[in-house]
Amino acid sequence: MSNFTLSAINIYPVKSLAGIALTKSKVEERGLEFDRRWMIVDSENHFITQRKNPQMVFINFTIKNHNLIFQHRIKKMDQLEIPLFELPQKIINVKVWEDVCEAVEYSNEINDWFSKALDFKCKLVYMPNSANRKTSIKHYPQSKNVSFADGYPFLIIGEETLNFLNSKLAGPVMMKQFRPNLVFSGGKEHDEDNWKNIKIGELQFTVVKPCARCVITTIDPVSSKKSKEPLATLSTYRNVDNKILFGQNALVHQEGFIAIGDKIKLEQA
Repeated sequence: MSNFTLSAINIYPVKSLAGIALTKSKVEERGLEFDRRWMIVDSENHFITQRKNPQMVFINFTIKNHNLIFQHRIKKMDQLEIPLFELPQKIINVKVWEDVCEAVEYSNEINDWFSKALDFKCKLVYMPNSANRKTSIKHYPQSKNVSFADGYPFLIIGEETLNFLNSKLAGPVMMKQFRPNLVFSGGKEHDEDNWKNIKIGELQFTVVKPCARCVITTIDPVSSKKSKEPLATLSTYRNVDNKILFGQNALVHQEGFIAIGDKIKLEQA
């Protein structure tokens, strides 16, 4: 039996902005704590990602002293600090793919910073605990709350899955281009495709469906330049029904904590 170990934990507090690597994290039904609870929307309150605005890669993001801190790597702009636990009160409805859900909108001052940073009028919103956005029951019968993530609370990828892809590429790509929450060591490439019920540390997860990949994986997270890779190569061996699959989406069945080094155990279906 393979020895699977949790080797990386990542959160992406603002959808489609930079991630933050953690050594441990609180696990909630919606995902890892703080993961994709913030989002940038346009003037019609529709979500914005790197698909539409690759300049988002130039916004650096950290959490320090209970503040969200934003910096633009290219433009000469003052950094923006937003208190982590002081939330706005203005409630609006926002759209994420086909879902419409509740969010709270930040002040004009904060929204103007993002509009300047991204060269179009936009605003920052947060998903409060009262918001109701559910996962599809197409792949798992019990619907769960989810953040502003594309569809499911967790994305898990094996190190060997990336190593196998990089062995086929002229130049390697980074794991961060696939934006996983959970990375594991051990086993062989695409072992996660065969997982169903797993235990990470003491917490029960269910792997529900493969993740179909989009053009964000082809955007260099440093320069914002697009290329054909890695999708061109992935399409030669991971194309199923015209969807290029890489990594697995998952749900969790209880709240708690996970940490790098936790063992991943496969359980009976």
